[in-house]
Amino acid sequence: MPPKFGHLKKYCDKTGWILIRDIDHWYYEKVLANGDVLRTRVSHAVSKEIPGNLWKKILRHQLKITEEEFWKSL
Repeated sequence: MPPKFGHLKKYCDKTGWILIRDIDHWYYEKVLANGDVLRTRVSHAVSKEIPGNLWKKILRHQLKITEEEFWKSL
């Protein structure tokens, strides 16, 4: 089951992501130890479920973690 946008925001807040903008979405950034910069954005609709295909893209391309790692971090 995909998480809600509120879960994604909580993940970002708990795992060292920096909130860089709060306009139409929350925009987060994280610099990894190797210098890579990850970016993601989170909808303000925190109670809305993230569609499955979008969730897979967020995990793979933005967070660069597995779903298991995501849930363990909350």
